[in-house]
Amino acid sequence: MSLKLPYTHVDAFAARPFTGNQAAVMPLDSWLPDETLLAIAEENKFAETAYLIKDESGEADWELRWFTPAEEVRLCGHATLASGHVILERDGGDAVTFRTRNAGILEVRRSEAGYELALPLIETAPDAWDEAVALLGGKPKEVWLSPDRYGIYYFGTADEVLDLDPDLRGLRALGNDQFICTAYGKDTDVISRVFVPGGGVDEDSFTGSAHACLTHFWTEKLGRESFSAYQASQRGGYAQCRRDGDKAILGGQCVTVIEGSFYLPSDG
Repeated sequence: MSLKLPYTHVDAFAARPFTGNQAAVMPLDSWLPDETLLAIAEENKFAETAYLIKDESGEADWELRWFTPAEEVRLCGHATLASGHVILERDGGDAVTFRTRNAGILEVRRSEAGYELALPLIETAPDAWDEAVALLGGKPKEVWLSPDRYGIYYFGTADEVLDLDPDLRGLRALGNDQFICTAYGKDTDVISRVFVPGGGVDEDSFTGSAHACLTHFWTEKLGRESFSAYQASQRGGYAQCRRDGDKAILGGQCVTVIEGSFYLPSDG
C-alpha cells in the first residue's frame, strides 16, 4: 500500500516554463516525520520542497515548511511564492498567509503582474570576510554581512558578477551561508548570482530570501524604495523589489509545470 500525496511542480519568478526557480509544493493533511520530509525533498532534487498543512492556530491560513535536498531551511522565498500560486489557483481569493517556524507570518497576494510576496527585510552592514572573497574568485568593492548567514558581495560591474567561477567546495566548508554577488544590472537595475553550497545548492536559480537582503542593500544604495532585479543563473529569474517598512515586497510570476501525485510507502 502507498500513501498518495498531492504534488505540484512550479517554476517561480518565471513568466514561462524552464526559467525561474523550481519548487515542489505538497499540501499535507498532517506533518510527516522530518526524516520523511527530507527524503522526499532529496528525491525531488529541487532547491526547495514546500510542505503545507492547514494552520490550526488562527494566525494564518496555512503552516509552511521548506526543505532542500540536504536540510530544513529557515526561510525560502521562491517556494513561498510557488505555494501561494498553488493555493490561490486551487482555492481562489486574492491573498493567502503562511505561518512559519522561523520567519513569522508570510503573505502572497495577487497583483496585476502576477503575485507579490512579503518577506521580512534582511539587513546587512559593512564588514569583511577575506576567506570567502578569495573563494569567490573576484574582487568585490564592498562586503556586507548579517548575523543570519547572509552575505552581500558588491562588485563594480555586471560582467564581474557574470564571470565569477567560485570554489564551491571551499565555500561549502565555510557553512550554510548565502553568498550573494551583485552589481548594477544591464537590462535591470540590479543583477545578482547566489551561491549556497553549504545548504546543498551550489548556485541557486532564483533566491527570494536573497532578494529580501538585496532590497535593504539596494534601496539604501539607490536612494529609492523600488528597483528591478535579475538573478543571472543558468535558468534566470526576474523580480520587482520594493521596501515597505520592515518588509521586502517581491513581485513575480509563477508557472505550473506538473501536477500529479507522489507515492509514499505507507510505512513512511
